[in-house]
Amino acid sequence: MDNRFSSGLSADEQPLVSNRFLFGTAIVIGLLALLSGGISIAGHWFGERLSLAGHSVSSDIYTVSIGQDRLRLTANTIRFEGQRHDGPAQRVDLYLLWPEMTGYHQEYRRRFDDISLSDTLLFLQISQSTMSRDMSGRIEPIYSKLFSGPPEQGPYGLTLHRLRSETGYENEVLLTAPRLGQPDYAVRCILPKPGTPASSGDCQRDIHVGRDLSVLYRFSSSLLADWDRIDDAVRSYMESRISDAPHAALPFDKKRTDNET
Repeated sequence: MDNRFSSGLSADEQPLVSNRFLFGTAIVIGLLALLSGGISIAGHWFGERLSLAGHSVSSDIYTVSIGQDRLRLTANTIRFEGQRHDGPAQRVDLYLLWPEMTGYHQEYRRRFDDISLSDTLLFLQISQSTMSRDMSGRIEPIYSKLFSGPPEQGPYGLTLHRLRSETGYENEVLLTAPRLGQPDYAVRCILPKPGTPASSGDCQRDIHVGRDLSVLYRFSSSLLADWDRIDDAVRSYMESRISDAPHAALPFDKKRTDNET
């Protein structure tokens, strides 16, 4: 019988690549494609995490309880990742662009990351009050006893008071100004020497808001021309984010004193 009509194939007629081999190769290629896609997605996610460097672009609202007050804070205004959660907290740190009073956005990332541009940021530290008076209320009973020499004319309508070095405020000055219908303004600063740039937080002031909150905020002395606008903006910002709902004191509530810290 002619071998051409046999059901079997000769060695020369066998296919060079078997179907089984092709099937296995296709599976391997598919797995490699999936792995490559996974690496690409993971790399993109990790790259975004690195580029954010702890910042958040989220507009999610967290409800945070501090002492007797409840705050509604946007994720991208909360400075530290570990503080972005609902529930009780001892303190929360915020950062806000000045004068926009907004949190982190990709389009403004240089102003958050470039140290040469950080003088347009306000840094807020919110905690339960430990003193019965804020900085304005401490001018007469505390700071006035620490003044060294007569008051001097300061910048932008402020009066400059030097503080005795042995009191722990070496190189610091207290700047004050009267305000109509309000307690005198007061801010402590380490003013830069001539020819030296100001740092991002060389001035600090604390105010009381809500039922029992102390807001310590820091800003660059290069922004002192806006001292009154900054103070009004910080107070307004905080008051607009305090919930009216009553809240019981938390276990870590602290006794308030008049001691300066």
